[in-house]
Amino acid sequence: MRLALRTWIAMLAALCLAAACVSNPAPPAPSKYERAWNAALGGVQDAGVTIMHAEPNSGLIRGTKNGIDVTVTVTRLPDGAVKVQFDSQGETKNDPQLPDRFAQAYERRMGR
Repeated sequence: MRLALRTWIAMLAALCLAAACVSNPAPPAPSKYERAWNAALGGVQDAGVTIMHAEPNSGLIRGTKNGIDVTVTVTRLPDGAVKVQFDSQGETKNDPQLPDRFAQAYERRMGR
């Protein structure tokens, strides 16, 4: 009787340990679009732009910095690639390096 009880307890403990070793699956990797969107949004912020509107479904980011209106568009292309476009209007002479800072921040966030 004692041997059967010990065997049963050992089996139960082994099952509990085995169940504890099961790991949760990793979350799916972000799509190309999600990576580009997140890098563009972060890149705009890194460049010092105050974001006024950001809509991931439309791919549109709007913001402002020192009298410069900034628009970033993230577009899915038919071949699966993603296009990111930075446009600025207004007092661009107030910060002529803004597009370059955005481009550098975007590339850095994309891991390039």
